[in-house]
Amino acid sequence: MNNSKRISWWGLTWLALSLVAVSGLVRAETPEEKGYAIFKEADRRNEGFGDNQGEMLMILKNKNQNTSEREMQVQALEGKGDEGDKTLMVFLSPKDQKGTSLLTYAHKDRDDDQWLYLPALKRVKKIASSKKSGPFMGSEFSFEDIGGQDVDDYSYKYLRDETVEGQDCFVVESYPKDKNSGYTKIVSWVDKQHYRTLKAEFYDRKKSHLKTLVSRDYTLYLDKFWRPLEMEMVNHQTGRSTVLKQSNIKFNVGLSDNDFTKNSLKRAL
Repeated sequence: MNNSKRISWWGLTWLALSLVAVSGLVRAETPEEKGYAIFKEADRRNEGFGDNQGEMLMILKNKNQNTSEREMQVQALEGKGDEGDKTLMVFLSPKDQKGTSLLTYAHKDRDDDQWLYLPALKRVKKIASSKKSGPFMGSEFSFEDIGGQDVDDYSYKYLRDETVEGQDCFVVESYPKDKNSGYTKIVSWVDKQHYRTLKAEFYDRKKSHLKTLVSRDYTLYLDKFWRPLEMEMVNHQTGRSTVLKQSNIKFNVGLSDNDFTKNSLKRAL
């Protein structure tokens, strides 16, 4: 009889613990918490890349489908501690833009810093925060798009699940905290398996659909880091588009902070 009571008591205890666990699942994270968790996981999966460099072809297409091309060299250095990543983009062609360089310091606790070197003027120009929504070198990518993005620069909201190109995705809205952002929100499709952004829709300050970014041909490096070999940004309001094609991407090439100074802009070539 005593044993029976003991078994019954343990059974009730187990049941109570199970109900607590189940209720915890029922009290699932809010859409805001889930959206943040998705982007936090995507960010975590990119940690530890160290540095990388590669080549990039920029193809600009106007509304009449006429195209022009520009070649660039791109380098990136992973931030340490509270520091954000550093990136350097240098134009190799066409001839009239050769040597033009953009240096970006991403920050986790304040606005990013960006400097543009114009060889024709032989001077380094800092990009003001109020100007970051402007186009980068005439493309459909803004300085804001090209700059570093930190998870905590946005607030988030999970919307739904959806399939893109046969891949199951989370659909998440993100809202820039920066008052100078050119966007009111960005809707992103993040694949559930690898947490890569396959598509993103950008909405302007009037809350109208401005642009759509599609990232293709994701390639795995070092068995951990995914990089898209092609990114296409389409401007629905102007009919123009820009494609960025990456190639010859290499990791752990020995870059240091000395390669990402304002002086390095002038000696990039």
